[in-house]
Amino acid sequence: MVMTFEGKPGGKGKRIGIVAAKFNDFVTRRLLDGCLKELLKHGVREADITVARVPGSLEIPLVALRLAKKKNIHAVICLGAVIRGETSHFDLVAQGAAGGIAHAALASGKPVIFGVLATDTVGQANKRSDEKKVNKGRDAAIDALEMIDLMARIK
Repeated sequence: MVMTFEGKPGGKGKRIGIVAAKFNDFVTRRLLDGCLKELLKHGVREADITVARVPGSLEIPLVALRLAKKKNIHAVICLGAVIRGETSHFDLVAQGAAGGIAHAALASGKPVIFGVLATDTVGQANKRSDEKKVNKGRDAAIDALEMIDLMARIK
């Protein structure tokens, strides 16, 4: 018989850190709002959520690791928006953020969720941060709660 583990998105008693980039705030603010609403909807108390705003997506991993190392934080959600421009700066920031966030998860042993958009256009970023339709901030909140539960199930 195959043993299968899967997490459920319950938020009661969970403490969540969120690191959100200020750069491209017209997108990241909607991601953050969607994330917060989803966490509250699943039973996470406002008092159990810590939000840290960083200048840009490349600064997310350092703060994410700092939060993840705190004993009272169960998971960290990373939110940002990197939108392609005319130079290779997009690639450097997107890859740096992704690698750093993955490192924060592995170094801390806790769920550190990648909610950084990397899009070619502003329109694509807007579609993925819509308040009523697709919102990757909401998705990141669910992912964090599921991962907390999954990690608890796998001992």
